[in-house]
This record gives sequence, C-alpha cells and structure tokens, in this order.
Amino acid sequence: MAEASGTPAAAVPASHVLGGKLDSIPFSPFHLGVIVVLGLVALVDGYDGSMTGTLLVLAKRPLHITPGEIRLLAIASSLAACFGGFVAAAISDHWSRRTVMLLGVAGINLFTLLIPLAQNGGHLIVIRLLTGLAIGFAASAPFPIAAELMPAQHRRTYGAIYEMMLASSFTLVPLVGFLVAGNPNGFRLLALPAILGLFVVPLLVYLAIPESPRWHLRRGNPGAAIAVVNRIIARCGNRVAPLTIAALGENLALSHEPLPPLRALFRRGQLRWTVVGILSLVCAQVSFFTISVLLPKALIDQGAAVSLSFGLSSLVFMASIPGKGFTGFLMEVLGRRWTITYCLAGSLPGLLAMAMAHSAGRYANVVFIAGALITGFTVLSTFPAVRVYLSEQFPTALRGRGQYFGESCGRFMAGVVAPFMLEPYTGSPTIFFGTLVVIASIGAFVPVLFGKETIGQLEAVSEPGAELA
Repeated sequence: MAEASGTPAAAVPASHVLGGKLDSIPFSPFHLGVIVVLGLVALVDGYDGSMTGTLLVLAKRPLHITPGEIRLLAIASSLAACFGGFVAAAISDHWSRRTVMLLGVAGINLFTLLIPLAQNGGHLIVIRLLTGLAIGFAASAPFPIAAELMPAQHRRTYGAIYEMMLASSFTLVPLVGFLVAGNPNGFRLLALPAILGLFVVPLLVYLAIPESPRWHLRRGNPGAAIAVVNRIIARCGNRVAPLTIAALGENLALSHEPLPPLRALFRRGQLRWTVVGILSLVCAQVSFFTISVLLPKALIDQGAAVSLSFGLSSLVFMASIPGKGFTGFLMEVLGRRWTITYCLAGSLPGLLAMAMAHSAGRYANVVFIAGALITGFTVLSTFPAVRVYLSEQFPTALRGRGQYFGESCGRFMAGVVAPFMLEPYTGSPTIFFGTLVVIASIGAFVPVLFGKETIGQLEAVSEPGAELA
C-alpha cells in the first residue's frame, strides 16, 4: 500500500500529482486554443439549439402549425436533449469525451440543415426532436473537458468566454428572425448558418482538443496522460519541467480502478453535492429556457408587434454578454456560491419590472427594457458560475457522467416542464414572469445554505474517495 512505502511520492495519489502539474502550467497558446474552439462550439450549437422560440413565430403561418403542435414544438428539442443527455451520461467516462462531443456537434448541425425541407408542423417537430437528441450529446461535454484541461485559476476565464459566446448566439437568433420576419421562407433561411457548424467546427475540435490526461490516467494509461501533459507544457514554452512516470509515485497502479456505477452519484457523501449542483442549475435555467423559448410568443400574446418581440428578446440576451464576463470575474472574488446568489437574487428587480411593465402606461416599453437589461445581466449570466460549479461537484471518475446527468435533469425541469406548463399562460405577465421570480428566489439561497465552495485544484475539492468505495 502507498502508506506502507514511507516515501513522499507514495503519500500523494498520482491523480493529485498530475492535477498539480496541470495547474502549474502557465497560460499558453494551448489554453487559448481550447477556449477559442470550445467557444465556437458554443456559438454554432447555441444558435442551432436556441432557435425554437423564433421558429414558433416564423413557421407558424407558412406551415399552418396548430396550437397543439405549437406546444409540442416548444418542448421537442429540450425533451429529446434530456434523453440524449441521459444516454451520454451512461457512456461518458467510458467513451472518449471528445468523441461524444464530436458526435453531438455534427448531429446538431446536420439535423438543423433539414429545417428548410420541412413541409408541415409534424416535420418540424421531428427535426427538432432529432436536433435535441444531438444537443444532449454536445451541450454538456465542453465543461468537463475544459475543467480538466484548464489550470484552476483559468477555469473561470474559460467559463466566462464560453458563456459569452453562447450568449452571442442567443442574441443572434432573434436578430436574424427580425431580419427575415417578412419572408414566408424566413424560418428556412434561419437554419443556413448550420453549414459552418457541420463542416468547420468538428474538424477544429478534432485537431485542437485532446483527451483529458486525468481521463487517460483513470483508465490506466499513464503514458497517454503524460504525453498530453507534456504536449501542453511544450506549447507553453517548456516553462515548467516535463511530467514523468517517476513523478506520479509508487501508487500509480491504484489510479486504474473500475469506474463507479452511475448510482454512485446518489451514494452517501456524494448525494448532497449532486443535488445542490443540479438544483442550482435548474433555478438558473428556468429563466433562460422560458425566455429563450417563450418570450417572443409571450410578448406577441401580450400585445407587442412581431418585430418588437424579436428586438426585445435579442436585447435580453445581448445584456448577458457583458454580464457573463462580469460573472466570470466575480467567481474568483466572491467564490462560486455567492456569485450564483448574486446572479439569481439580482434578477428579481428585472423580472418584476417586466411583469409590471404593462401597467406603466406610456412608459411601458422603457420599464420593460430596463427589466430586460437587468435580467440579462444577472440570471441569464449565471452560467459561467453554475456550470463550472456543477462540474466541480464530482470526482474525476464521475465528472463526465455527473455533468451530463445534471445538465439533462436541469434541461428536463427547465426546458421541458417549465415551458410546457407556462405556454398556456404567455398572455399573462403576472403568471409568466411571476413564476420566474419565485424560482429565482429559491435558487438564490440553495448554494450558500447547502453547498460547498469549490475554488481550487479539482482533486482537492472533489476527490473525497470514500463515497466511491
């Protein structure tokens, strides 16, 4: 056993040695490449995945979509993404995480390019179901991949930039919808940017993103793990010494253990962190999915013109671009937990303003715009913190499956249940925005009352060991 050897190297698990070496590497062109390529994944997949709300408006008349089909279309991609995410949760940590992401990225854009072929509401629903299935594979992969490749002090940098790119895509979709709103084939034109996502982004992912060295080590392949680490070191100018087999210690063989089953997410010692991570994500995502999917329809039902509804929807997400950058900064100043609390509690004045804007008379648009800007800058900007926080709840052996499972649970509650329940009430500002107020209020206190702070080396904050035995 490691304890019996008496050597300092044997006293430190190989995973901790490898993690410490990764965290000691200065920021390099390699890390910048990870951020840029995964940011492009966010941009193209966010665009394809968030077009549901715009499709509800643009395709309704040309395809003669019925009210029942509208309700199904509102949740189709999110519902299928939940199923895809649960499938990915079962295979992640077994399969290559990069492979899972590549399959998802290619599938999302391939199926989106089928939208111009849709001839009725049924066709569009099937296409969005297929797109959602691929989203379930792609959407959750970037965070466990980046969390294990980026040094601890730069995970917040990655999270902020990734989410800013995602926010840019959410802003772009209603803007494109505004530009093509008068064209009966506007919903078909909306899908064409997926050409970039299909033919360019998967190639960049394959060339620029290696497998996690932690994943290689866990699978009993220290040679591959060391090769990845040393390649990163070389990309940063060899400013730290290369990693060697000897440096990993005498207990190296212990790093290759059977992967714990998926039910380990719910074992004593891990269950609390699984629940806290998922619940924090759900409370943030309810506002995002409800606004993304239903806000254009809600504004029209509440009396706004089609073009104005797209403009206001775009404004909400535009405010989240600087908001996510600010959230990334706060993550290291306040910590993950208090940053999440700030984002959700800070959104309450904005959500209340949007709920009461209709009673402000001639100042209604001004009040709504102010509320939209506050909401975009706060709750829609939570994700650099809440997604990194979710990844940091799990040890290496469960990180991929934990992230996929958590995101799938969040998507089901926030992207399926919430829009399905609220769709009949989009004409009521009180019910529509009031529901978001209640959920954000709950989520503001979950991490600080029940969670743990997770800043630091992944092994130090998430590798307790005992609960996986």
